[in-house]
Amino acid sequence: MTWVCPKCERELVKENQTHYCARVSIDSLFKGKPAELVLVFDKLLAVVADWNDVIVSTTPHCIVFVHRKTFLVIRPMQKVLDVKFYSQAAQTGYPIINSVLYSGKYANNVRLKSVDEVTQQVFGWIYQSYKLL
Repeated sequence: MTWVCPKCERELVKENQTHYCARVSIDSLFKGKPAELVLVFDKLLAVVADWNDVIVSTTPHCIVFVHRKTFLVIRPMQKVLDVKFYSQAAQTGYPIINSVLYSGKYANNVRLKSVDEVTQQVFGWIYQSYKLL
């Protein structure tokens, strides 16, 4: 069961949950960005949004995916999408650019700029993050 903030209309996990309360459209986050980034995002969204109990919302700088807790954050940048997901162990090697211990789990980042970079490995990491949290 979810709760919708009456001010920003953001769907949240529980009533009166702390959040950044502002109305932000996904389209506004992609304004001035390459069209390929929209395609990359759409490919991720098409799969992840269909998983059970996933809430997708926006903040002024990113798109947040929640299943009990935030498991995926996508931040459109000038030429890439910064994709953050969580894991029990540090992730290393390409395409991981960062893996930092945070509250007992690792926050990992990859940067994607084309649809071809959205691989089964990337979806696997995101799915593990979904299951972890």
